[in-house]
Parts: sequence; structure tokens; C-alpha cells
Amino acid sequence: MSHTNPQKRNYRQRAHSNPISYRSLYHPIRPQSLNLGALYAESNLDKKIEFVDIGCGYGGLLTHLSPIFPNVLMLGLEIRTKVSDFVIDTIKSLREYNEISHAYGNIACIRTNAMKYLPNFFDKKQVKKLFILFPDPHFKKSKHKWRFVSETMIAEIAYILHEDGLVYSITDVFDMHEWISKHFNEHPLFAKLSNDEKEEYDWLKNLSNHTQEGQKAHREKKTLHYAIFKLKTI
Repeated sequence: MSHTNPQKRNYRQRAHSNPISYRSLYHPIRPQSLNLGALYAESNLDKKIEFVDIGCGYGGLLTHLSPIFPNVLMLGLEIRTKVSDFVIDTIKSLREYNEISHAYGNIACIRTNAMKYLPNFFDKKQVKKLFILFPDPHFKKSKHKWRFVSETMIAEIAYILHEDGLVYSITDVFDMHEWISKHFNEHPLFAKLSNDEKEEYDWLKNLSNHTQEGQKAHREKKTLHYAIFKLKTI
């Protein structure tokens, strides 16, 4: 049986979105209101979402991690309409093709504004891995307020992150890497994972091969910058 995923060329959209202007995107009133049955296979409904991909793009990370962590629920949050549609359609296609094995029933994508509604989706200390991979750098200084990583967002991440959870960052923009590192390092609740944690960093570096932006950066021979952050022990 042949299988063809949806084609990205049919889901083209502008690369940049203004997260401040989106006012009516979906969000549950509270985490308990999130309908897992509409997102995941029935066998997963007794679980909680543990991996979160912020700005999941075309979903490469989700589809890569799904078979590696088959018992973990993962959720991608994406603000762009056509891009989120592509991920949703891709997951549906993969599930239909793998109907017998029930593969890919542990991943989902929602179109929403993570900058505004992140705590609406997750309970305190729920998330074990949070990915911020190739976030929009919004180069102009006047648009830095659109960048996902800020003092406010880091406080919200601290609330939903499990005490042993990790935040993973990859970018091919050095200024963006410095911005992310500065904000996390200066926040009283977070510390950068030491470079001596080679296994974690090697795993993160491998993930860059499974996102559209990462593949593009590799083709263009760009330098990638990696960082992992954890909650401080208080």
C-alpha cells in the first residue's frame, strides 16, 4: 500500500506572524477543558501531554519523536493557519496509513497563540520537554516584543515545567541565541544545562535534522546554536 503525505507546496504561508494581533485563536478555559479525545488516539486518553513544541512549523519534530516515545503525548502549538493545517492533515494521513499498528496516535497540533494562552493548556509541573526550535527572530528592534522568549513567558514556562523538565533551544541566528540565553540565564528560576551534559546536547543536535528550518540551515551550511535550560533547585 502506497502512502503520500500532504505536500507543503499546497500549504504555503508567510513566514512571519504578529503574535500580538491574534485575539480569537482557540484556547481551552483551563487545562482540564482540553478535549484530548479530539486530538489523540483513544488508547492515549488516560495520559497527560508531556512534550510541547512551541511554533511547531510543519511538524517534523513531532513526527520524528512520535515512534521514539510512543507512550508520551506530544502537542505542537502553531499560530499560522495553513501551516497548522498541514501538520494536522499529515498526522491524520500517517494514522490512516498505520491504522493497524495505531502509530502516531500520540501527537497532535493546535492552531493557537502560545504567547497568550500557554497556561490554558497545561497544569503546573506537567511538561517534561519543551522545544523552542528556530523561533522567529523578528530582527527589527521595534518587533523584539514579538519574540516568544521574554521574562513573562519564561515565568509561564517555569509554571508548567516539571521539576525535572528541560527547555530545548536551537537557532541559526546568533543574536537570537544570545537573546534566549540572556533571558533564561537572568531569570531566577532557570539555569543553563552545562555543556558537560554531552548526551543531552548530542540528542538536541540530532533533532535539528528533523525540522524544516534545521534541514534548510544544514543545506546552507549555517552555524546552529544550541542551549538547554532547567529549573533551579530551590
